[in-house]
Amino acid sequence: MKKRVTYKESGVNIEAGEKAVKLIKPYVKSTFAPQVLSELGGFAGLFSFEKDKYKEPVLVAATDGVGTKLKIAQALNSHSTVGIDLVAMCVNDLLTSGAQPLFFLDYIACGKLIPERIAQIVKGIADGCRLAGCSLLGGETAEMPDFYGEDEYDLAGFAVGVVEKKKIIDGSEIREGDIVLGIASSGLHSNGYSLVRKIIKENNLSLKEKPQELGQEISQELMTPTRVYSFPLLKVIESCRIHGIAHITGGGLSLNLPRLLKSELSFFIKLSAWKPPPIFSFLQKLGNLDLNEMLRTFNMGIGLALVLPLEEVKRAQRILKESGQKSFEIGIVKKGNKGVVYQR
Repeated sequence: MKKRVTYKESGVNIEAGEKAVKLIKPYVKSTFAPQVLSELGGFAGLFSFEKDKYKEPVLVAATDGVGTKLKIAQALNSHSTVGIDLVAMCVNDLLTSGAQPLFFLDYIACGKLIPERIAQIVKGIADGCRLAGCSLLGGETAEMPDFYGEDEYDLAGFAVGVVEKKKIIDGSEIREGDIVLGIASSGLHSNGYSLVRKIIKENNLSLKEKPQELGQEISQELMTPTRVYSFPLLKVIESCRIHGIAHITGGGLSLNLPRLLKSELSFFIKLSAWKPPPIFSFLQKLGNLDLNEMLRTFNMGIGLALVLPLEEVKRAQRILKESGQKSFEIGIVKKGNKGVVYQR
């Protein structure tokens, strides 16, 4: 007779999955708004948004992951903040339409399901949801032996928000003379990490090294979570006329700003208008990167860029400052070929 085999022997531990659900339940429930009608563990999440607050509510959705920043987290065995990155990458995209985030769902795929590690990850996701003002409505954890290594995992998520149809921000109102207001990033956020890891490897650096120019360990710098802009940005949107919002992720200012343009205009960006955090010059020097490569890969210290009329700039900056957000007047819109022109 052939030996009987079990699912556990194939590498999938159902009991570990059940333990993980018990561990994450308090983190998930801590994000629930009154509109959440379901409990953790169901087949689907239920959310009843307040549609009567809107004349023509439009749902807005965004999805993303964390990318190879996860390789750094796994090398450090540090998993409690990458969930914030996951939420931020999705929610900040929602905000560019002027949407109020409603709920978030996550997907975690791993080679071996370790309940305590899953709990750390989901705690970070819950932290991100509270920063975003949305509910963690549900998620999925998949144990996939042979597909991922035992200590490897990947994260994906998506967020849903709502905006009044007449208040959608899509760049169509951008005009010549509008100002570009950059809102500071917390550092690298979650982009360019394949290049970052290559530079670190080729320079034989340890993640635990503490370069003088950074003032902290490389690991601390690289693991700084992506900033979630929900509360300050929604205040600005409520009080100011905003013509466009760009989330500065992969592609940097060079590729993300032009996505806003509908007509023959360009963004003229003054590079001396702000000073990027030290991590950017540190990487540029180590990797011998030219400026165009930096601007096309990293956010360079600008996490979001707002495009707004000149007369709205001071009000927007005041609101951002009151919310603890640094902002910089970094450019202007002029006639052009739908690109970005950098000036010293």
